[in-house]
Amino acid sequence: MKSFAIGLLGFGNVNRTLVELLQRKESELRERHGIECRITGVASRRVGWRADAAGFDVADLLRERNSDAFARMRGGDCKHYNAWLDAAKPDVVFEATSLNVETGQPAIDHIRAALEQGAHAITANKGPVVHAYEELRELAARRGKQFLFESTVMDGIPIFSLFRNTLPAIEVRGFKGILNSTTNVILTGMERGLSFDESLGRAQQLGIAETDASHDIDGWDAAVKVAALVNVIMGVRLPPQKVEREGIRGLTGEAVRSARNAGAPCKLMCRAHHTESGVSASVRPEQIPLTDPMALVGGTSSIIRFETDIFPGLTITEENPGLYATAYGMLADFIRAAGS
Repeated sequence: MKSFAIGLLGFGNVNRTLVELLQRKESELRERHGIECRITGVASRRVGWRADAAGFDVADLLRERNSDAFARMRGGDCKHYNAWLDAAKPDVVFEATSLNVETGQPAIDHIRAALEQGAHAITANKGPVVHAYEELRELAARRGKQFLFESTVMDGIPIFSLFRNTLPAIEVRGFKGILNSTTNVILTGMERGLSFDESLGRAQQLGIAETDASHDIDGWDAAVKVAALVNVIMGVRLPPQKVEREGIRGLTGEAVRSARNAGAPCKLMCRAHHTESGVSASVRPEQIPLTDPMALVGGTSSIIRFETDIFPGLTITEENPGLYATAYGMLADFIRAAGS
């Protein structure tokens, strides 16, 4: 049996759901994978830098919702990140903080320090992948640890591990897909008669869209995902700022419904393909004919189609995922790291 101390960096929806999933899968992790774990560190803006090398009670973690409640729990409140790492002594750090599109910080520094401390680093944050992938991958290799990030694109669907582990020696020449669920939900609502603002408001009420959904609406989230796929799977350095980007903010309900009625619904399409000078990548609204399976992808569903040297078309679809799908991607990475 391998025992792992776990540090949770960020304690919002993703890492809280991960804790629930770890609890739910506890017997399976022990019996099938020989893994047992305890949570020795929890850190966020709301709860501070909490650490207890003996391990927090999982039921307490899931019950407590505010900083005062955490202050009453066993364990110390550290002054900064490195002190937290020293106190929690994690074997694995799950990083699920907010995305910084421009620099990927401070998540990059957090992952770098975790790897240097001797912990595996698993993230749901796209920033470190698009701004520091090669550096963090090489650092992890030198330290004999894993830097994994399956949850950054299409939740827990095995996109990165598919090419890393299952399809060796495949050349990915390009891809296209629908990768941002918020804009997909908004466009679906507009097709059904809502205005842009009404559809956005409904997505926010359902918890699908953030209060400030500008990263989604203006195409930044999709552009970062495109950059992550190009960096990792196509092996070309591409910052998100180099992805040609147009969001859906300028679309009207009338235009979206007209496109649907004409048999070519409007979707926020992500594309990348090799060119003689590198990789050309874009995110923009497009009208997709109903003969294309991508035209039928609505709601929170996602789809991606890869073009490779062996398979002319390899398509993966994810239907209406929830938070458990994102948390599962991190759990799957944990199992991979534990077996390395």
